[in-house]
Amino acid sequence: MAEEVELKLALAERHQSRFLSHPLLKQAVLRHVETLGNIYYDTADLSLRRHGIALRLRRKGREWLQTVKLAGSSAAGLSSRPEWETPYSGQFDFSVVDVPAVRERLQQPKLLARIIPICETRFRRITWRFAAGPGAILLTLDRGWVIAGGRREAISEVELELAGAPLQDMFGLAMQLARRVTLTPSVWSKAERGYRLHSGVLALPFKPEAPALSAAMPAFEAFRHIALSCLERLQQNHRGAVAGDDPEYMHQMLIATHRLRAALRLFAPLLPEHLAESLPAPLLTLMKSLERARDLDLLLSETAAPVLSALPDEPRLPALAGDITHRRNAAREQAIALLEAPDYGLGLLTMLESLHATPVPDPAPVALCSFAAERLRRLRKKLRRLALAANTDDPASLHTLRIGVKRLRHALGFFSSLASPRSLRRVMRQLAAAQAALRQVDNLAHAGATLMDCAGDDPRLREAVTLIGGWHGARYASLLARISRDLERLAGLRLPRLG
Repeated sequence: MAEEVELKLALAERHQSRFLSHPLLKQAVLRHVETLGNIYYDTADLSLRRHGIALRLRRKGREWLQTVKLAGSSAAGLSSRPEWETPYSGQFDFSVVDVPAVRERLQQPKLLARIIPICETRFRRITWRFAAGPGAILLTLDRGWVIAGGRREAISEVELELAGAPLQDMFGLAMQLARRVTLTPSVWSKAERGYRLHSGVLALPFKPEAPALSAAMPAFEAFRHIALSCLERLQQNHRGAVAGDDPEYMHQMLIATHRLRAALRLFAPLLPEHLAESLPAPLLTLMKSLERARDLDLLLSETAAPVLSALPDEPRLPALAGDITHRRNAAREQAIALLEAPDYGLGLLTMLESLHATPVPDPAPVALCSFAAERLRRLRKKLRRLALAANTDDPASLHTLRIGVKRLRHALGFFSSLASPRSLRRVMRQLAAAQAALRQVDNLAHAGATLMDCAGDDPRLREAVTLIGGWHGARYASLLARISRDLERLAGLRLPRLG
């Protein structure tokens, strides 16, 4: 059994020529070009995929090779997984698979009788071999197509694979390349893309999942796990944000950056200075751009659109909504430009390298449960102070309270696998409801200034702003009344027990 450790990067198609002219490629000790065709097999109900098994036949020249891969581990583009490769002579042979449970599953006669082709890939591969440390790094550029169900998608990706070299050397090579061309860590293998085409189901925006932490896990390892999951969520939504019209992809990318920043803040006492300070500058810039696009999305969908729907014959509203739409589209284009720029991929690689290369700083690791309990107590204590100081006549105090609620909610989400499910659900429902009400009040409080900016000096558009403000008046008052009732409960919030 071989252990494949590789870093997969999506290469912008427009940058393929620039990549091929990169001066770094001249330092390779070997260059090889080949055309490859792969066929991926599974049952009609995708039984192998459900059990984390990939079965592939690859044609290299006149030879066919059979490969079996397991899911292994993957984090934001860096993967490590076991694989078995053997020549194919006309029928599948799984005798080389030395994990008994996997071999026995593959050799089941009923399963073998149901295996069919699911998808295929055809691409041209250029491989460069770089000497590094005691071993080497293999760099490949693949260009071609993923094909399934009568549909196809372009392949334009770079992979770096360890061949006895240190991990940091692989990241060093990737970052040198990413300074010149747009390379972003990719979480989708060719097979996964083929399966998606086979199913014909479009990928929906990926939402955060509660990290699977254990009480025995050192606190620093928990941080690494959380941070890598945030980076993975960024990349799972990247393609949809750049190529699609659904604003939820960008929203989920914004949530991922907020969660990553929250994790950095929460675990700051344990982190080396270079990690604890902040996100890399490109990701901070992206976060601000995504926030701008999100604010305008909400201004249109939650503030202007309901009034347009309620007053369809009011002639002053469409022009104002049109200006908001124009600004929202411009903000989205700016965010897309950042997502397609080399700095974005370089920022992700910087974070990935830091997370994988940084050792646990304390030889006596901090226990996760005690660390989590202490950090949650601090956040609850701060939330109590903010709730007691909040005043519904003071929007700034409500904004600060909203941040406090969000930080505690993030922290509880990170540590959810350590808490009693029943008490956690109760607290999370209370925090989610309070955060939603505070967000709506915050948005309405700041909507006026943005709407007036959209209206400019046009008196009719200014009248439209007044109409929108008046229409939302009752809702705003209702939200404030609800928040006023919630303040006492927030101040007395009880945390779930950890264990």
